Amino acid sequence: MKYENARDLLPEPLLRQVQKYISGQLVYIPSRERKREWGAASGYREYLRQRNQDIRAQFALGQSADQLADEYHLSCESIKRIVYNKKEMIPMQHKGTLTSAKEWAAAGQLEDWVHAYLLGDGHNKPFSDGLKIVDRMFLGPVEMPLKLFTRCTGPEEGMRYRIHPEVWENHVAQIQGAVQQNADLPPLIVHYLIPEGKTEGEFELNDGNTRWEAYTRLGVETAHVIFWITDRYEYEQFMEKYGKYLQ
Repeated sequence: MKYENARDLLPEPLLRQVQKYISGQLVYIPSRERKREWGAASGYREYLRQRNQDIRAQFALGQSADQLADEYHLSCESIKRIVYNKKEMIPMQHKGTLTSAKEWAAAGQLEDWVHAYLLGDGHNKPFSDGLKIVDRMFLGPVEMPLKLFTRCTGPEEGMRYRIHPEVWENHVAQIQGAVQQNADLPPLIVHYLIPEGKTEGEFELNDGNTRWEAYTRLGVETAHVIFWITDRYEYEQFMEKYGKYLQ
C-alpha cells in the first residue's frame, strides 16, 4: 500500500482536526465501500448454490453420483461431498407426498423438497427455476382452510392458465378418486405476496389447482400447504395474520 502524506491530501482545517487525535503515526483509512463477500460481484457464489441445489434434488430423485458427475462435469467425490454435506442436506428418499414433505421440513430441507418435487412428480421445471432467481422463505407444510385460496388454472375464461375442459375434468376426477382412497397427496404450493400498489397480502395458488378443485368438490375444507415468500415485510404480515396455523 502506497504511503501518502496527509498534508498533501487533506485541507488544512481537516488536517488540524485529525492532528488532535493522532500525529506522526501511520493510519489506515478503510474504503467507504463495504467489502463484498467472495463471489458476490461475479454471481459465481449464487451459481454454485443453485447448482448444488439442483444436484441434491436430482440425487433425491434417484440419479446416481456417477450420472451427476458426468452431467455436471465434476468428479464423483465432488458430487458426494455436495450430496452428503450435513450443512446443506441430510440425504433422504424423496417422494411427491405430504409425508415426505413433512419429513424433509423436519430435517430443515423444505426448499430442497419443493425443488425435487417440481423437477419430478410436479413436472414444473420452469417454476423451480423461477424460485431460484432470488432467495425465498418457505413455510409449512401447514393445514389451512381451502376457502383462503382461489384457482388460477382451469377451463374457464379469465383463468391465467387455461386447460382444455376434457383434460381438466379427467384430471380432477382422478384426484377425487385418490382423495377418496386416502392417498398421500402432496401439499399445495402457494405464494404469499403484497401486489404493487397494495398494502394487504394475497395468496397465489402456484401448484395444486386440480387438487384444490377436487377437494372442494368433495366438500373437503382444509388441506396442507407450503408457502413461499420473498420479502421480509410480506413474511411479517403473513405471520401476523396466519401465524396461528403454524403453531
